[in-house]
Amino acid sequence: MGVAVRPTAPRHWYRRSIPLVIFVLLLLYLSARSLGALSGCGLGAQACVPGGKGPFQVRQESGPLKAPERKEPPCLGPQGMLGRMMRPFHASLNPEGDVGLSPYLAGWRALVELLTPLGSVFAFASREAFTKVMALEARVHGPDAEHYLSLVAMAAWERRVGLLERPGEAPRDPARSSGSRTLLLLHRALRWSQLCLHRVATGALGGPDAGAQCSDAYGAALGPHHPWLVRQAARLAFLAFPGRRRLLELACPGTTEAEARAALARAAGTLEDVYNRTQGLLAERSLLQLA
Repeated sequence: MGVAVRPTAPRHWYRRSIPLVIFVLLLLYLSARSLGALSGCGLGAQACVPGGKGPFQVRQESGPLKAPERKEPPCLGPQGMLGRMMRPFHASLNPEGDVGLSPYLAGWRALVELLTPLGSVFAFASREAFTKVMALEARVHGPDAEHYLSLVAMAAWERRVGLLERPGEAPRDPARSSGSRTLLLLHRALRWSQLCLHRVATGALGGPDAGAQCSDAYGAALGPHHPWLVRQAARLAFLAFPGRRRLLELACPGTTEAEARAALARAAGTLEDVYNRTQGLLAERSLLQLA
């Protein structure tokens, strides 16, 4: 009966392969440490980006990112149409709570320059306003100029010397109107200009067009003080009023519509500040009924 001999080759191969596997693992371990040292990554790190930066970092090439600065549109600058109008009007609001007449009239001159190219209605209103500006400038620079430095000084002096008209009584010769009455007429026209420009700047897309909005502004600020015939002529003139986009282009050329709207809204805000102070001063002195 023969004796079976157990194969020894597999066990022999297994014993010889163990040192080889250990050697390979040791080699991989040393290689990993070497790469980690070169890249700045440690063995226990969950994520590693070459260069030592943390996860999801991006190399910065040009310094910190900054939001681009918004430059003021040229129309609001010293040579811009809106800027030339806003600065003297703003300067007329003196710290004492009064309204300086010389800068006020300078603002009106710039406003007339702004309004004249905007259409026939503005051109007509501008001519009327310019006539009153020149009449009041004649007093500001005339022999009694010391009494026409401001609204408060003018109203006090004209009341004291009897130059004020009776409420509701128009002088036979408009050129001989008191300075206070002339200012009141300019004041009402300023309100219409402010309302119109504000509505052009803020009108919603798909809403009333600029002509309708400025016509409503006329009805609120000037219409109640005009005879029927003038009101009808104004209503017809507003039918040919320029569109909103054209008005924005004329007021603030070379800008986007959004920039032009923002600039025009700022200009309207300046006019509103002047109007509100003037309204308060005239009301305190019972001068709102002079015309």
